Amino acid sequence: MFDPKIEEARQRASAQRQQATTFGAVASAFLERHAVHLAKADEARRIIGAEFVKRWDRRPIVDILPEEVAAAIRAIVNRGAPYQAHNALGYIRRLFSWAIGCHEFGIDASPVERLSPKDLIGKREARERILTDTELRAVWGAAADMGYPYGPLFKLLILKGQREREVADMSWSEVEFDQAMWTIPATRMKGDRAHEIPLCRDALALLRSLPRFSAGDFVFTTTGGTKPVNGFSQAKARMDRLSGVSGWKIHDLRRTMRTHLSALPVQDMVRELVIAHARPGLHKVYDQHSYQDEKRECLRLWEQRLKGIVEPKMATVADLV
Repeated sequence: MFDPKIEEARQRASAQRQQATTFGAVASAFLERHAVHLAKADEARRIIGAEFVKRWDRRPIVDILPEEVAAAIRAIVNRGAPYQAHNALGYIRRLFSWAIGCHEFGIDASPVERLSPKDLIGKREARERILTDTELRAVWGAAADMGYPYGPLFKLLILKGQREREVADMSWSEVEFDQAMWTIPATRMKGDRAHEIPLCRDALALLRSLPRFSAGDFVFTTTGGTKPVNGFSQAKARMDRLSGVSGWKIHDLRRTMRTHLSALPVQDMVRELVIAHARPGLHKVYDQHSYQDEKRECLRLWEQRLKGIVEPKMATVADLV
């Protein structure tokens, strides 16, 4: 016998199941339950949200086809971001594998399974681009013209050699002006370990010159401190126009800085520790020295060298004699 109440309950349960197995719902569960433990959790959240949830939010996850995933990845490649495309493909592959392994979303096959990164995007090659002294001088000068928040942010990327989001997500509570130290908490670091970065004269002066907001704690912000800046594409395009330098990526500033450190009279391990690379071999276990003083001296020498690049001394008559 047909019972309207039972039928209504069945339809309601069916609707709830469909809502729980949309791509957006599964992506949210993946980010909260799995991706939060990844080394680049923030990157995973940004890429999955911007590249995939926007496309398929309310679609049942079982309906996503391989050609749709391929189209999403090609769109990233076509805007000139092959490295991000490789990262995006890795994250979406992991999301579908996780969803299948959970056995709770009604999916038992991944549309990413047979997609080849090499065929779809191309071979993933390590970048070797560094900025010449002339290019670095132009970028530094353009950063001064850009103004807050992106101008000082670009300068701090050059001064400190940290990763893009490590600088962009900086908060005032991480900065100790009395000790001249910036400590990035483990939750924001790729290696899940807090990272202490000494602040030398130029970096301290830059930070002291920045505005402070009562609404939030973020250093680089367009929302009164409530959120950090997000999305560098327009800022990078403006930087290219102002500097006249092209063919480089923001991460190349980190590589450029690290390359210059090799010219300084500093231990190689200290150079690596400055940019938060892991300690080699048994040093991880047996060497628990903080190297604060050594890192501070390295960064002091880098500021000195950088100043010689961005503010070259004008030749005098005495120099020419």
